[in-house]
Amino acid sequence: MNSKHISFFILIFACLLHAPSKGYSQNFGDERHIEVSLRMIGHQVLLNSQDSTSRVLPIKKEGDRYRIEFDSEFEFTPDDLVTTINQVAEDTRIADRYIIEVEDCITKEIVYGWEMNHLEHSDIIPCRQRMLPKACYNLLFTLMESNIEIAVVSDIEDIASIESSAQKSQGNYGMLVLMLGLLIGGGFVLKKNIRKSDNDPNLIQLGDFQFDKRNSELMYQHQKVELTGKEADLLLLLYNAVNTTVEREVILSKVWGTEGDYIGRTLDVFISKLRKKLGADPRMKIVNIRGVGYKLVMNV
Repeated sequence: MNSKHISFFILIFACLLHAPSKGYSQNFGDERHIEVSLRMIGHQVLLNSQDSTSRVLPIKKEGDRYRIEFDSEFEFTPDDLVTTINQVAEDTRIADRYIIEVEDCITKEIVYGWEMNHLEHSDIIPCRQRMLPKACYNLLFTLMESNIEIAVVSDIEDIASIESSAQKSQGNYGMLVLMLGLLIGGGFVLKKNIRKSDNDPNLIQLGDFQFDKRNSELMYQHQKVELTGKEADLLLLLYNAVNTTVEREVILSKVWGTEGDYIGRTLDVFISKLRKKLGADPRMKIVNIRGVGYKLVMNV
């Protein structure tokens, strides 16, 4: 099955579900996930300004824009702010395209901002090294429409014809059955292709799981479990030292690098998430070696 066939099935499935284009964030999480991710951004911004005690106030939603407010003043370098927000956005997968604006709490003026587009691997970031003085700031995070759907449709030779057929099929039961049959048939071909990809160097057999390190996915009985980028890096590190303890300091250095102050307190949370996602295979466990680190134990 080539990419055009896959794109065709994806488009039909979207039409059948009456699913309009809502952007990347609604494919990967709900409002609660977005708010938690934005609070992570706020906490990291405070930590970068050497403030570990101030609070991030409740996130406020204004249409497609979210407001992150703080109960204290802080200063920042645009380059650090850009790096921090982009890293958290990538780890949590809340958006592919977004705009960040820094608002002065008193004057309500926008003192800094930039646009990020991971889909096109481009960004618009001015004055990255200019230090902004300590003051009261709000962060405004605007989610933009994703280009994922556009990229899928652009692979189809006759877009207008397919869209017209999809619209007519909404009221036609016979056409609905035909489309579902095509979709199911495509699924069987996809599963067949997955079996043929056993020699793919990016696929690692973990007990009953197949770990796709390139796409950050776990496959179990033809079901896919998505991993965040950090979860995938963590799992790969533990797998490369299977049945051997990996020290916490090594994990933080290899997976998070200079982000140790931010993520050190939540390493246990990432381990807990991985345990749940690997829970279907009782022969595989991530063991906590108290005071030392973690070990991936695989029993054949």
